[in-house]
Amino acid sequence: MTAPVRVLVVCTGNAARSQMAEAFLARIPGIAAASAGTHPAGVHPLTVRVLAEAGIDWSGARSKSITEMLEQDWDLVLTVCDNAREACPVVPGAKRTSHEGFPDPAAAQGSEEERLAAFRAVRDRIAARMADRAADLLAERAFGR
Repeated sequence: MTAPVRVLVVCTGNAARSQMAEAFLARIPGIAAASAGTHPAGVHPLTVRVLAEAGIDWSGARSKSITEMLEQDWDLVLTVCDNAREACPVVPGAKRTSHEGFPDPAAAQGSEEERLAAFRAVRDRIAARMADRAADLLAERAFGR
């Protein structure tokens, strides 16, 4: 059996975007995903809510520090916010790094419904991009690239 493609998703707070990306990647066969933050801030309650709307129970998730992940091997370290891209330390076990920026839904202002709309929009963008990323990673693995 082939080892899964290991992906670490990094954001500043590990509260929304990286949690969403981990949640979607972790459900794809052949992918082993984790997430971490450069300054973990706790999982945002609206992250848990919008993931539940997508059928993912994320109620037991916790924010993790990038330092917890430094001694592990990763096929890809993916930053999903600009601050993390700039602040992310070198991960010694990373075969490669990449960046894919998404807007911070936690920065959304307005009513709860407006903030939920921001979280849903980012969730949907992340879900689509992580499906594409996973397909690319699995194809690369299958064809030995």
